[in-house]
Amino acid sequence: MRRNQVAVVGAAETTRLGVIPDMSQIQLHADAALNALADAGLKLSDIDGIATAVETPQQLAHYLGITPTWVDGTSVGGCSFMLHVRHAAAAIEAGLCKTVLITHAESGRSMIGKPPRHVPADSLAGQFEQPFGAWGPPSLFPIPVLRYMKTYGITHEQIAMVSVVQREWAAKNPRSTYKDPITVADVLNSKMIAYPFRILQCCLVTDGGGALILTSADRAKDFPQKPVYVLGTGESVETPMVSQMETFNSSRAFKVAGPTAFREAGIAHKDVDHLMIYDAFAHLPLFGLGDLGFMPHEETGKFIADRNTAIGGKLPMNTNGGGLSYMHSGMYGMYALQESVRQMRGIAPAQVPNAKISVCHGVGGMFAASGTIIFTNER
Repeated sequence: MRRNQVAVVGAAETTRLGVIPDMSQIQLHADAALNALADAGLKLSDIDGIATAVETPQQLAHYLGITPTWVDGTSVGGCSFMLHVRHAAAAIEAGLCKTVLITHAESGRSMIGKPPRHVPADSLAGQFEQPFGAWGPPSLFPIPVLRYMKTYGITHEQIAMVSVVQREWAAKNPRSTYKDPITVADVLNSKMIAYPFRILQCCLVTDGGGALILTSADRAKDFPQKPVYVLGTGESVETPMVSQMETFNSSRAFKVAGPTAFREAGIAHKDVDHLMIYDAFAHLPLFGLGDLGFMPHEETGKFIADRNTAIGGKLPMNTNGGGLSYMHSGMYGMYALQESVRQMRGIAPAQVPNAKISVCHGVGGMFAASGTIIFTNER
C-alpha cells in the first residue's frame, strides 16, 4: 500500500459503553455504524464496502440494508480491525470500492445476542491445550509471562506499574469504566487470578463497539472531519501454541506486523508521537515495546516504571486508559484505533500536544495474530 493514499473520515464508538443489557450485539454494531456515519456526514447508501469480525459481513449488510461491492470477514481475534483497515486501504487503492465501513461490537458483559465461542475438538487448541486444563487467556498467558520475567529481569512491580499508569490516563477520559487512582501496592494486593496476574492486571469485560469509515485521501478533504491518513500497515498470523510456548518472550506475528508497518510508513521510532498497544493484560505493553523495536525487552519494565509512557512522558501510550481501565468488550483493537484517530484529530480527552504520528498495534487469538496501523494527520 502506498502511504497517505487512504484516510479515515468517520470514527465513533457506541453511544454507551460498559453494561448495556437492553441492546443485542447486532444492535450495537448498528449503533456504532450510524454514529460513525453521522461523524462523516454520510448515509448508509454511501457505503460500498463492509468489514467486520464475529458477526459476518452479510449479516451486517442485511441488517443495515447495504449492498456492498467489497466485503471482508477476517476474524483473527482482537486485532481483526487493524487487518480490516489494511485490507480496506488496499481495496480502495485497487478501485474495488470507494467508502468502507468497518464495525466492531460485542455484548461481552451482558451476552445479549452474542454467539457462543466454541473451540473445535479437532483444532490445535482442542487437541493439545484444553484437555490439559488450559483455556482462555488467564490460564494460557501466565507461564510465558513468568519466563519473560525471569529471562529479562522484569519485576512484579514493573508490570503492576502498567496498570497504574493506564488508570492515570483513564482518569482524564469521561467514558472510562474505572477512573479512581491506584498504586502499585493496590495492584499487587488485589485478588489473585492466575499467578502472576492479579485482577487489576486483567482486562475489563464490557459491552460496546466502534466503527470507522475510510475513503481515498483525495476525497477525504471534502468531509466535515479532519482526515486521518493511513501511513503504514502490517499484519501476520501464526500458531498460538508456538507463540505461547516456543517464543515465550513475544509473538513472531508481532515481529512481522510491526516492522512491516514501519517500513511502509517510512518512519523511525523517534518519529512516533503516540502509541497504542493492545493491553488485554498488563504484560502486553512490555511485549509490544520490545517487539516493535522501541527498546530491548530487558528495558521495557523500567521504561514504563520510570513514567516514560505516562502523562507528560516522552512516549505517551494507551492514552484512553486501555483495556485495563477504559473498556474491553472481548476484542479490543477497535477501541485502540478509535483513540489513535482521536489523537490525530486533536480531540482526545487526554490529548497529546502536537501529535502527528500514532502507532496502533494489536494482537489477537491468544497471540496468534497481530496487526499494526500507523496514522498521521499530515499529508
